[in-house]
Amino acid sequence: MHRIGYLLSDGFQVMALASQSVFEYANVVAGEPFYKIENFSAAGGEVRSSLGMSIGTRPLSARAAIDTWIAAGVNEPLTSLPPAEVLAFLRKAAKRARRIAGICTGGFVLAEAGLLANRRATTHWAFARDLMSRFPDIRVEEDRIYIVDGPIWTSAGMTAGLDLALGMVEKDLGADVARSVAHKLVMHQRRSGGQSQHSEMLDLAPKSDRIQDALNYARKHLNRPLTVEELAGTAHLSPRQFSRVFTLETGHSPAKAIEGLRLEAARLLIEKSRHSLEVVAKETGFRDRRHMREAFMRGFGVPPQEVRREARAGDRIGVGA
Repeated sequence: MHRIGYLLSDGFQVMALASQSVFEYANVVAGEPFYKIENFSAAGGEVRSSLGMSIGTRPLSARAAIDTWIAAGVNEPLTSLPPAEVLAFLRKAAKRARRIAGICTGGFVLAEAGLLANRRATTHWAFARDLMSRFPDIRVEEDRIYIVDGPIWTSAGMTAGLDLALGMVEKDLGADVARSVAHKLVMHQRRSGGQSQHSEMLDLAPKSDRIQDALNYARKHLNRPLTVEELAGTAHLSPRQFSRVFTLETGHSPAKAIEGLRLEAARLLIEKSRHSLEVVAKETGFRDRRHMREAFMRGFGVPPQEVRREARAGDRIGVGA
């Protein structure tokens, strides 16, 4: 049995507890109680969440044999510093546990304990720069969903904790179990650790269903050319009306928005698949590898080869996690 201990403090983000469902359903899919989850706090007893809900916890002094520690975040990590005894506990736990994680701003707790020094890490995008300035010895990657650096795992904000937990399930029980858990939790897309915190679809944020439908259609058909006429048809507008409304609602031309969707899809394929760059370009609708490279340089400032090298380097670092 793999024991998971959640480290909570007053004002913890209640969303962190949602990630416990990932381990719950991993037990269901595995057909056995592989994971056991317990909640801890510095002194034990009831701890209040940011929402005001109280939850019972065990004291850290209980010295439970925990395999994975997960520190929950708080809404104000710069002013809610963990007590010295918690930091001392985590330093000792790091030597005994299999892995230690920080969900969202829980990464600040690990940083205060010195566990992120000279490691790659991420956190909620709104606090990434604060983490950088406060702990300059941490290699903060502010646009990642989650990062695994040896035995240390950190995630972006809120729902990214679900992705981190799924990553742990995949590590422990395999990709098939992780996919089944994601399906049971009705997660529309299981995001990889290397995926960006910022979704192109969310950034576009159209105001009407007809433009949203056109974007959904485009995302499902990125592997072929998409004309304004075709997209306008899905929105039941003339091409001229569609271009005007699309730009008004999203702040981008249809061509610019589609390129963003192609870039997002191509980056994910490059980071998580073994497809050649030629295949990735074809699958995501670029004319060829050269066309994709030009788009990557415009959008990310680096070529596709560099994205793949960084992803593989990160995978090698996380092998021992």
